[in-house]
Amino acid sequence: MKLSNLKHPSITFLAMLVFIGCGGGNTSRGTGWDINSKKGGFQYNIEFDDQETGPGLVFVEGGTFTKGQVQDDVMRDWNNSPTKQHVMSFYIDETEVTNLMYLEYLDWLEFVFPTEEPRYRQIYEGALPDTLVWRNQLGYVEELTTNYLRHPAYAEYPVVGVNWLQAVQYAEWRTDRVNEFILERESFVQKDVRYNEVETNSTFNTDAYLKVPQTAYGNKIDSLAGKRGEQKLGDSIVKVYAGVEKGILLPSYRLPTEAEWEYAALALVGDREYNNYRGKKKYPWSGEYTRSSERRTEGDQLANFKLGKGDYGGIAGWSDDGADITIQVKQYPPNDFGVYDMAGNVAEWVSDVYRPIVDDEASDFNYYRGNIYTKTLIGEDGKAQIVPADELVFDTLPNGKVLLKRLPGELKQIAIDENETFLRQNFSESDNRNFRDGDIESSRNFSSGKSDLDDNSKPETTQMYDAPLTPKLALNADGDLVREYDKNSKRTTLITDEVRVYKGGSWKDRAYWLDPAQRRYLPQYIATDYIGFRCAMSRLGSKSQVKKSARHKRRG
Repeated sequence: MKLSNLKHPSITFLAMLVFIGCGGGNTSRGTGWDINSKKGGFQYNIEFDDQETGPGLVFVEGGTFTKGQVQDDVMRDWNNSPTKQHVMSFYIDETEVTNLMYLEYLDWLEFVFPTEEPRYRQIYEGALPDTLVWRNQLGYVEELTTNYLRHPAYAEYPVVGVNWLQAVQYAEWRTDRVNEFILERESFVQKDVRYNEVETNSTFNTDAYLKVPQTAYGNKIDSLAGKRGEQKLGDSIVKVYAGVEKGILLPSYRLPTEAEWEYAALALVGDREYNNYRGKKKYPWSGEYTRSSERRTEGDQLANFKLGKGDYGGIAGWSDDGADITIQVKQYPPNDFGVYDMAGNVAEWVSDVYRPIVDDEASDFNYYRGNIYTKTLIGEDGKAQIVPADELVFDTLPNGKVLLKRLPGELKQIAIDENETFLRQNFSESDNRNFRDGDIESSRNFSSGKSDLDDNSKPETTQMYDAPLTPKLALNADGDLVREYDKNSKRTTLITDEVRVYKGGSWKDRAYWLDPAQRRYLPQYIATDYIGFRCAMSRLGSKSQVKKSARHKRRG
């Protein structure tokens, strides 16, 4: 059949259908076999176009930038030394996670793990923000301790009182709820499954679904299949799952890396000219000042920060930044990436473990310190192991707060071993937080041929930084809880493997801290009234969402 003879549109369309139906449009370049044939064989989503932008996220196209302090380094703070880094494209929350968003998380936990049952009570309590962070010995702010989290007046204010560990667990929960919704929307499961079939023993976890989909919803997934959850192949009906090859489920929500956060905050794309940036940038907005220079808003503050001693907002009615503590999100203009409040309002947790030096000699691509590689625990039956509801494992933090390590329905994880590291050149151990920094080889006295610390049970950072031992809780002989901490008064640093970076200025900070390059740190189990967080997501596939074209074409 010659397609050139098919001049009538309807005949041409029918011919195309016949051509595709015979496998001509889905033929493998490797074998010549049909892909996605109804007779069987290889099944794959060859029509994938682009990654969906998850709820609350905006796209940030990656690129090269100078990370660190590039101007006005009045403190001579050597932990902000400039380094050139390249960041891959990613997505980041348009705003900080708000009280309303976090309350949805708490509501789900309380529904699925009823607090009336003692064994589940600690799950909910472990996720609760610490509302007592608002208290001040010499200030009256007691109403905030009871109202800031739950009162509708503060619904769209950024959540605070959340430590780094709680922020990570929120991001993990958010991943599962978004992908659970996508499965329903795409008809892989029946409508309203996320409301009607979820209970303590039948929750949904993305990683478990991708690894062992039959275990989702407490092994009930096959009975909950939607229209796309079943497919006829030959004379058989087979179950269909939205695996990685489908490209339907989204990657994980997570905390942004420090490099990602700083890159998104600077938004240098607004100062781009050809293949260069025009000058240096001090704040997320253009210009050298914290006030707007635009005609309509001239003189208005561009962020919520502490203007000076005893001045958290300005004179009432004029020159006011609109807030005394935090403020509703989206009250100030977004930066050139469309991201709000990357300076002021609240400082934000990022995922990195803090070190004074950014080791760009080891990596100048998507820099991140904090990798701990794990693998799924495989049982004697050869299948991935799932956390059951009757095997809850809690972790007691040094400050006494109790957190659940893994929610029921998640995959059991263990550290990688020599089976994964043997003869590898790119990684050699599970915990890489101390890579080239804090290990024995980089300790103070290693060059002289001796270690200054003989007790191998102590953290490696104690050797590198003379850091205090991590506080912990223990039971004495009488069964009483004893809080143990390092009483040595001669420690020279607070740096440990449990301290995390937080970025950006807050409502309590002076303008100096609004610079995205600034970096501070706190132990990951500490919560404050000025640190919140936002989530990020990796970009899969192309670097850009639009096809690039030459800006100027050469004339012939």
